[in-house]
Amino acid sequence: MKAKLRQVGGTHYREMAIQPVDFCEANGLGYCQSLAIRYIVRYKRKGGKQDLLKAIHCIELLLGRTP
Repeated sequence: MKAKLRQVGGTHYREMAIQPVDFCEANGLGYCQSLAIRYIVRYKRKGGKQDLLKAIHCIELLLGRTP
């Protein structure tokens, strides 16, 4: 897919062996799960602590929906 060869705002996903979008789609993950993974894998290259806090927030959202 040509869109994966182009990234807006950096190269932090393109430099990975497996892009988060490929992993999440292959494993049928939902929105919050996918976001949490995306934030976790990019935190060292992009958002630092803020990305980890975003991942925690996504996990908290999942916990709130889990019986």
